Amino acid sequence: MSQVICIANQKGGVGKTTTSVNLASALAELGRKVLLIDMDPQGNASSGLGIKRHEQQDKNIYNVLIGDKDITETIFPTNHKNLEVIPANPDLVGAEIELIDLPEREYRLKDSLEEIKSKYHYIFIDCPPSLGLLTINALSSSNSFIVPLQCEYFALEGLSQLLNTAGLLKRKLNPSLKIAGIVLTMFDSRNNLSHQVVDEIQSHFEGKAFETIIPRNVRLSEAPSHGKSVIEYDPRSVGARKYIELARELDTRVYSKKIRKPEKPRPTA
Repeated sequence: MSQVICIANQKGGVGKTTTSVNLASALAELGRKVLLIDMDPQGNASSGLGIKRHEQQDKNIYNVLIGDKDITETIFPTNHKNLEVIPANPDLVGAEIELIDLPEREYRLKDSLEEIKSKYHYIFIDCPPSLGLLTINALSSSNSFIVPLQCEYFALEGLSQLLNTAGLLKRKLNPSLKIAGIVLTMFDSRNNLSHQVVDEIQSHFEGKAFETIIPRNVRLSEAPSHGKSVIEYDPRSVGARKYIELARELDTRVYSKKIRKPEKPRPTA
């Protein structure tokens, strides 16, 4: 059964797109069939997976939302065997206004996904840093959502607003919506504040925060400029290893079993 999961936080700079790209890539590396939908007009998830703006032209999520393209026409392959992406571009800025007068405006994405959901184990949606119609479409389409939260002073700022919005959507638009987990990002082991934030989140949201914590890592910052996930850019880096751990943890939560590590071939006599 396919799982649609949106990565959401209306606060910018929390590692939302980094988590979207690298968690999707890690699950693909572990053998899951994954689609990543870029719903942010900045298009960073698209460029972070090597999709050039001139390559998409009118084949992106904006054209799906306004009804100009079938969703199957907008899917691009990536360098990861099991990972595909539907890109975004700045036209999405106007979609918030254009969607207002369209019928079933909150379900435009959900209706489109019905055609392709069965092809994937996971469909991730990288949301914009806002709670507008794009994010509402993502939450209305999803089984669950992941909240990236940076290990910094204002970590909890906006989290309650997001949870309240998700609760409202659950009551009004998507009764099956639930939180898949909170992933702590930008952790600095040398910083006492980072440890305090981790303790606070784990005590306030017991069972909701993932055990895997994503540290600050140079390779995570460098990878997008090369159009690669950190899994492809430097698979032995701390950042890559942590996203692989997070992928295993999420998969265990979703499918109630761990992804097995590939067995090493037995030596021949």
